[in-house]
Amino acid sequence: MSEMKYPHLFKPVILRGTMFKNRIFAAPTGFMDMDRFGVIPPEAAFYYERKARGGAACVAVGECNVDSQYGLGGAHAIRLDDNHMRNPLTRVTDAVRRQGAVCTAELQHAGNCANRSLDPPGMAYGPVAGTAHGPLDRAGSDRAFYEMPEDIIWYVIDKFAKGAQFAKACGFGMVTLHGGHGWLISQFLSPALNTRKDKWGGPDIENRSRLAIEILKAIRKAVGPAFPIEMRMSGSECYEGGYDIEEGIKFAKQVEEHVDLLHVSAGSHEVDEVFTVTHPSMFLPDGCNVKFAEEIKMNVKCKVATVGALGDPELMEDIIASGKADVVEIARGLIADPDLPRKVRTGREGEVNKCMRCLNCFSYLLQGGQFYCAINPETGREAEMNLAIPAAKKKKVLIAGGGVAGMQAALTCKERGHDVILCEKTDKLGGTLRCEDKVPFKKRLSEYLDRQAQRVADAGVDVRLGVEVTRDYVKSSGADVVIAALGARPAKPAIPGVDGANVVSAEDAYKNPDITGKTVVILGAGLVGTELAIYLSMLGRKAAVVEMLDGISHGGNNLHVLALNVEIAKYGIDMNFNTTALEITAEGVKCRAPGGEKFFSADTVIYATGQRPLWEDVENLSSAAADFYPVGDCITPKNIMNATSMAFSTARNV
Repeated sequence: MSEMKYPHLFKPVILRGTMFKNRIFAAPTGFMDMDRFGVIPPEAAFYYERKARGGAACVAVGECNVDSQYGLGGAHAIRLDDNHMRNPLTRVTDAVRRQGAVCTAELQHAGNCANRSLDPPGMAYGPVAGTAHGPLDRAGSDRAFYEMPEDIIWYVIDKFAKGAQFAKACGFGMVTLHGGHGWLISQFLSPALNTRKDKWGGPDIENRSRLAIEILKAIRKAVGPAFPIEMRMSGSECYEGGYDIEEGIKFAKQVEEHVDLLHVSAGSHEVDEVFTVTHPSMFLPDGCNVKFAEEIKMNVKCKVATVGALGDPELMEDIIASGKADVVEIARGLIADPDLPRKVRTGREGEVNKCMRCLNCFSYLLQGGQFYCAINPETGREAEMNLAIPAAKKKKVLIAGGGVAGMQAALTCKERGHDVILCEKTDKLGGTLRCEDKVPFKKRLSEYLDRQAQRVADAGVDVRLGVEVTRDYVKSSGADVVIAALGARPAKPAIPGVDGANVVSAEDAYKNPDITGKTVVILGAGLVGTELAIYLSMLGRKAAVVEMLDGISHGGNNLHVLALNVEIAKYGIDMNFNTTALEITAEGVKCRAPGGEKFFSADTVIYATGQRPLWEDVENLSSAAADFYPVGDCITPKNIMNATSMAFSTARNV
């Protein structure tokens, strides 16, 4: 037997008499696809079970609200004070438990953020009265909330205790008290939000900690002495006026005797500039929030967990081995690859589908109730993946285009038992996204493309580089099926001067930033143009962005915009919305702006005005074989998630 490469990461840990088989826990994620009464469907069990099957020692069910009258963070939250939830939750806990993992319920109360999804917003209580409008609120005016009176405080404490008791009765093996990120407990803890004059608030940390301590005492009494309690907290709120790590340490010392595991996160999802600290963006380094857990670990006796931008096994092993934390918790990393723990344990860490931290999953959850991952087409479709599909009759499949969609189609067709030919007209698999290989914050994207290309090679796909697929080529190949994953090309805007020597496409600027001058104007504030402005600013260029619409065009990934805004402010990028380019000259761009005509001086003008799907090429191939499927951007240019999910589903049908 070979020596284990990551012995500390896979050493069991015991919390209050319960053994967890390793140190990798699936951090809380909610399940928003439910009926109007908050009852989750059978698909939820498949979603959480998949993480347990992948090797996580503990799987957290997020958004388990204890108070459906005053505490709902949104309409789509599990309600622990509704007995109709007992059977659906028992189905979830059984699914997780039978895979050898512990299932924990995240006990949550939204406090002054409660009932905000109602129109108009419903009743909400916070430490003090006020109005607010955070990044997760409905668009519109600020909403009012009220100071929580003492009788409601004790009512809420009792609701947490009863919620924990109900969770235990449903088969959960642990409860996780959510005390961070801007929810009720962290509102009471925050000096910026809790300016009460009584024993529940004010300048003293003891008073601001009182609510959490009383809740923990009540939970312990409700669940008994042999049941583990985890508490999630923000080590620092990470914004001016909020508490810092020194206060975080003081709070941790207040609660350490009442918890078995302190789960140390950071920030608040109610503050725009730190939303992407709480949920680390692609612009932040791996393990960016470990420092907060490390500081708290040095000051408490209970065990400590860390979370945020984790997925690299070397880093996670070092965190445990060096004593920075006792447990690593992963959310998006297990959405991108639920088999991460098992792959790492068995020496297949190179196969891990590492999260790109694009926030696509979270954005789609809020918009459509499902986690859909850009690079894992099975996420959000776990129940489907458990259904047997008819065995494939072996065919010869020719795939035209070796980008994201083409590689995924090739892999899935090969897994189905087909003979697969993958043709790519350039000298490298990866498609047009290869233009971003040098962009530092797109490191995970480049790794994903490399990993997919290696998987294609390992699968035995017949890869033919430098080949442009034509009708004659298809006929000579003898293919039974053609999958056209031809992609799209940059759309050149019809603006006078666009063919000038100082004008380049975003794709060319990404490939070779040296062709751009010291000042650039980028036409188009989609993700391509905005991220290019950030990249060029990192290289020392002075960038301005011109956009006809009234904001960044995010294509559905609205939460990524919060990360972009932080970088835009950091680099002083000049964003100009409701502005139309009229003419490009050798000196810059003449535009129609809200205040009248405006000229933007620039050495280089870059167009990032969308993609043109290759419809004519698709049409030329459509009758070249008996069976034909177009996939990805050649239908309608969208995003990586759209390309991978379409290619995966289409290939399963061949």
